[in-house]
Amino acid sequence: MHVPSNLQYTSDHEWVSIDADIATVGITEFAADALGDIVYVDLPTPGSQLVAGEACGEIESTKSVSDLNAPIDGEVTEVNEAVVSDPSLLNSDPFEAGWLLKVRISGPLELLSPQDYSSLIEAQS
Repeated sequence: MHVPSNLQYTSDHEWVSIDADIATVGITEFAADALGDIVYVDLPTPGSQLVAGEACGEIESTKSVSDLNAPIDGEVTEVNEAVVSDPSLLNSDPFEAGWLLKVRISGPLELLSPQDYSSLIEAQS
């Protein structure tokens, strides 16, 4: 399972890339594989306030519907309309084309390192 070393992670299988005060958020390859073929994505609208750990959207696959949990506190500045139009991007390219949203960070970050996330998914496999 691919775990890019330049990202941070949550125990809910989201990844976070931080550039100054903006975080780009997506789901990991582990999450996409567990969900199966993703067919629908519901994302928060720009301007929405997120609270870390709370549901902010949904990801639906042929197997199930899962909540997308906010990995950080902040305001949504942008959503990836390409993923809304083509949810399969989450399966084919979860770390690049399959990013979900950008958030202006407003609270503390409590994220996992790539090493800690790798240990987590090994324990769950």
